[in-house]
Amino acid sequence: MILHVDMDAFYASIEQRDRPELRGRPVVVGGSQGRGVVTAASYEAREYGIHSAMPGSRAIKLCPHADFVRGRLDHYASVGRAVREIFHRFTPVVQPLSLDEAFLDVSGTIRLHGSPREIGINIRETIRRELDLPASVGIAPLKFVAKIASDIGKPNGFVEVEADGVREFLDPLPVSRLWGVGKVGQTKLQRLGYRTIADLSVKDLDALKSQLGHWGEHLWNLANGIDRRRVVVDHLAKGIGHERTFAEDLSDIESLNAVVSYLSEQTARRLRRARRLASTITLKYRREDFQTFSRARKLSTPTDSTLEILQVSEALLLEMRSREPRSVRLLGISLGGLTDSDAPKQLNLFGEETGENASSKVDTLSDQIASKLGKHSVYRASSHQWIDRKNDKPKG
Repeated sequence: MILHVDMDAFYASIEQRDRPELRGRPVVVGGSQGRGVVTAASYEAREYGIHSAMPGSRAIKLCPHADFVRGRLDHYASVGRAVREIFHRFTPVVQPLSLDEAFLDVSGTIRLHGSPREIGINIRETIRRELDLPASVGIAPLKFVAKIASDIGKPNGFVEVEADGVREFLDPLPVSRLWGVGKVGQTKLQRLGYRTIADLSVKDLDALKSQLGHWGEHLWNLANGIDRRRVVVDHLAKGIGHERTFAEDLSDIESLNAVVSYLSEQTARRLRRARRLASTITLKYRREDFQTFSRARKLSTPTDSTLEILQVSEALLLEMRSREPRSVRLLGISLGGLTDSDAPKQLNLFGEETGENASSKVDTLSDQIASKLGKHSVYRASSHQWIDRKNDKPKG
């Protein structure tokens, strides 16, 4: 069985824990004085419509009496490591998705720690007892079902789905609960008469594929409880990637380049944080009709340079646009062929300045700023248009 453990409003909950006077109040991390974007919002703040990636100016208008606090990324990362250490007490098979959530495969530790339900209860109680923080737990035989279960139970939820109850659990849920279905996808599916997951599961597979192509097969598999993905231990991951589905299809090259710039920055930053180098860069490209394509390029020398990853990604985008000029609903950048890098690079402020050294300095400094102030605190000018669009029309 698989557990999905997700900390509830992680950053905001830490602030409420550390400052008891904030408990029960709408707390917003980031976006203070109307500048920047919201990093996190407590559930009390969410009741006013505030959510992460929202411009701070908008958050202030929605809830003028909210408590805006400056983010403490180093502190949150430290607490995140403590959470992960608790996970590893119960199983070595942990796949972190971020600082505040992870998949855990507990199949091999049942004899030691009890049933999956007992393990889930103990993990949540241990987090509460040692860290004084709330967490939601979803338990299921499949990864995506475990994640849906934890989401449905939030906050401080606990939902278990038995192997023989997957279809019963999924059937009444809206199609938007399935991985890969954003607002645009949901609208398209509803237009075709698919409102619940059951509507997809009972559809003939060939008929669904004729309507939606490979995406239809993907949805049919999930709707019928088919998900062969396993929990992958973090250091064994074969690739690192980011992708974004757009609220509105994009067609102009300036906007698409801005998205590629943003994705390249985020992916490269994760690569360096994992102390890995990549030798393959892949662009994922989904058209408005849900047809999905990809193009990849193998590098002569493995890299962790944002500039190099960006340049290759932009070239792949141009190649793809010349072949597939229709509007785009999703772009993704993934890095493969990963190898361990050397020790973290040190800034040489007095050495000879080469293009490569200058690029490395920019990466190191931007990583340092992002780790302290948040990933949206520093980004390339080429990402600016997408950051603005993303903040105005956030996903989900």
